[in-house]
Amino acid sequence: MIQPKNGMCGALRWTVGALLAMGLSLSSVAQAVGASATGTKTKKPVAAKVAESKKKSTAKVLAKAPKKAVVAAAPKAAAKKTVVARQRDAKKSVAQNKASSARAVKLAKGAKVQRLARTDNRNKAALRTASTKGHSNTRHEMAAVSVVRMPLEPRVSTAERLGLRASHDALDLSSSVALVVDQETSEVLFSKNDTAVLPIASLTKLMTGLVIADANLPLDEQITISEEDAAVYRNSRLAVGTTLSRSELMHLSLMSSENRAANALGRTFPGGMEQFVRLMNAKARELGMRDTRYVEPTGLSSMNQSSARDLATLVTVAYERPILRDLSTSPSHQLDLGQRTLQFNNSNRLVRNPEWEIGLQKTGYISAAGRCLVMQAKVAGRQLIMVFLDSAGKLSRVQDAERVRRWVEAQSIQQYFVRPQG
Repeated sequence: MIQPKNGMCGALRWTVGALLAMGLSLSSVAQAVGASATGTKTKKPVAAKVAESKKKSTAKVLAKAPKKAVVAAAPKAAAKKTVVARQRDAKKSVAQNKASSARAVKLAKGAKVQRLARTDNRNKAALRTASTKGHSNTRHEMAAVSVVRMPLEPRVSTAERLGLRASHDALDLSSSVALVVDQETSEVLFSKNDTAVLPIASLTKLMTGLVIADANLPLDEQITISEEDAAVYRNSRLAVGTTLSRSELMHLSLMSSENRAANALGRTFPGGMEQFVRLMNAKARELGMRDTRYVEPTGLSSMNQSSARDLATLVTVAYERPILRDLSTSPSHQLDLGQRTLQFNNSNRLVRNPEWEIGLQKTGYISAAGRCLVMQAKVAGRQLIMVFLDSAGKLSRVQDAERVRRWVEAQSIQQYFVRPQG
């Protein structure tokens, strides 16, 4: 039998040992120890301390385990977050690109709409005129008005496209076509591609003036520039609503090649524009101008065509009308429009050159026709008709006229000193 130890401590140890030997649980031992230790300060049993220590260790292990898992999972989470951020940035970039493309398309469409609007504005005047005459605004009529609109002129002239600019001549002229005729004897002094049929640009206005002059219409009749006239040509100083006499419109048309003025002359002619153009072509046939055709009175259309020989005939006949001689060779003209005064100058600088004696002239230009010039001038005592078509440079037609004048003068001097033999 186990012997108890001395004192209280020995008794407690003996009791615990006895109880454990009997197979009792630690809780029973604790209760027995508590019962035997009444009235004294108790201490935790060793077994309890061991259990508590194990519990704390387990808690520490459990507390550390999740942290290790979090630490281990942190790089994976960061990597996943980076991938998601990249995907989000890529989607954002795609969205921005789509937005930029949409804006570009919208701007392009807007520019196209503006171009179409500018083009369609040219038809407004004609549409309003048709509506005032009682015509219905049907699609058929709108299509008909569109046909009347002048076609866009090509940048390459017709003569250049035909290869005429490559042809050479004795005077080394810049014009693709040239013709010099003695007005009194009809002798051809110089010719170059004189039978080629080409657009004649504003040389058309010479026939416009001839038809007006032969119609014997009142020259003091007041004519107002309309929207229809403005639609034909936008770059004009004659604003819509400007009222001028028929004589003033002829003056500006022949001297400064004013397109709105020429269109107003045809529009207000008795019978209208269609009748006026019909008379232009009838006059050409009457004069034997077989290569000539007109579709409108300004020359803006490349379908107005003629040859140098036909134009020489036209200049000869037009020279017989004093009004056409005076108006076409006028150096300048001022228009008093009330609040402002407009100065118009002659489109042919040679009329202001004292070395020239010009009786009638007309200039012209569109892309399809090049620079054109017809004149009646007195050179070396001879009345000459000069025609220059499709001159390449802005000043080249004038330079060609100067070459011809010097050449004719040189020929006259040579003939004066060379006497017949025998």
